[in-house]
Amino acid sequence: MSALVVYESSFGNTALVARAVGDGIAAHMPVRVRSVSSLGVDEADGEDLVVIGGPTHAFGMSRPQTRRDAQVRLGDEPVESLGIREWIDRLSPDRDDHLYATFDTRVEKVRHLPGSAAHAAARALRHDGHRVVDRGVSFYVADVEGPLLPRERDRAREWGERLAHKAQELLLRA
Repeated sequence: MSALVVYESSFGNTALVARAVGDGIAAHMPVRVRSVSSLGVDEADGEDLVVIGGPTHAFGMSRPQTRRDAQVRLGDEPVESLGIREWIDRLSPDRDDHLYATFDTRVEKVRHLPGSAAHAAARALRHDGHRVVDRGVSFYVADVEGPLLPRERDRAREWGERLAHKAQELLLRA
């Protein structure tokens, strides 16, 4: 069994969470942690567990315009970039033993507002027939650009461990 953690990160916080999730998974199985911009969709084909994470933009997954807005906020020249929304749309149909889970980062002060990149990604995966084994977890940042709130990396690592354990149980039963 092996896993892939795919992430999109505007300000670096989602990347930190992705690495922590990967650390948790690594306690149970080999894992690769990769930015969505450096990964082709076919690279997920050989993995048993694929974890997908991104920042919550405008109550859901980022779009080209929200990614450009984030780049401008950083003072960068806007360039077209691939996000998890487009990556999920390009995934090929799965084997029955392919498992998926999603996470997002979001601003803590809007914790109770509707909308979540993790939930939107899970919905898109299910809609396309992929097997989602976790409904999506949010990790919190203090403000739009961060930083991560205290203990969020630990929480991400713990979630990664639980997720890997759950994936192993489901795959062994199949």
